[in-house]
Amino acid sequence: MAGSCGALDIGFVKLGYAKVAFLGVIQGITELMPISSTAHMRVVPALLGWTDPGAAFSAAMQLAALLAVVSYFWSDVGAVAFGSVGAVVQRRWRDPNLKLALLIVIATVPIAIAGLLLSKTLNACNSPLRSIPAIGMACIVMAGLLALAERLARHRRQVRDAGVMDAILVGLAQVGALIPGVSRSGSTLTAALGLSFKREEAARFSFLLGIPAIALAGLKELAELHHAHLSAYGWSVLGVGIGVGAVSAFVTIWGLMRILERFSAWPFVAYRAVLGVVLLAGAATGWLH
Repeated sequence: MAGSCGALDIGFVKLGYAKVAFLGVIQGITELMPISSTAHMRVVPALLGWTDPGAAFSAAMQLAALLAVVSYFWSDVGAVAFGSVGAVVQRRWRDPNLKLALLIVIATVPIAIAGLLLSKTLNACNSPLRSIPAIGMACIVMAGLLALAERLARHRRQVRDAGVMDAILVGLAQVGALIPGVSRSGSTLTAALGLSFKREEAARFSFLLGIPAIALAGLKELAELHHAHLSAYGWSVLGVGIGVGAVSAFVTIWGLMRILERFSAWPFVAYRAVLGVVLLAGAATGWLH
């Protein structure tokens, strides 16, 4: 099973502990930066001559991002989780924590439905959506959308100003993250910037709204791997990747918040555009397979 590629792509098992730990660092950095972790999980192994770790690895590794987001934003997460329960018990229907909890639920519905409908296509071996040209095009398109959002945004709103329509729009944008190369962080950050949230508030809103989606994707993938009878060795390799990725992702959040507070999203626009061009050129010339 460890070396096979049936309905579920488990190429990461072939890589072993050291290579998966290295990819865990890359995944941790790129999962929460708006630059597409999937693109990097395809191009880095390809450049190094390694087996594609597969969509299952990328999805399961979202648990590393979940650990990092919950840890970094624990004050927000704790307030929403416990504050909303207290608000319901005490019937404080206008409580801001309850409001944010409801917005998070609303934003999760679109990707939960789309994820279930597309799961077989996304996780299949040699999925066309994971091809280098497809990912390259997605990178370029998202670079353009992020540039447009950064150019037009007024950067004046905060998370406490968010409403139902904001949650719906960011939730719909999050669905785009199912397409490799789009990036969940990139799509939701772009949507939040387009809705005129301040840069750091847009990132915070993006991360908080994404917690259920990240958790559902990661846990669903663990269930799929369990159903596929992943070996004990495979589980241990994945565990190493998740552990390393969680530490890497936590540091990444800190860095991203500093960048958005002091600068802008333009560095990510440039990086995504260049990455997309490199992927397309590599695919056209046969340099990347």
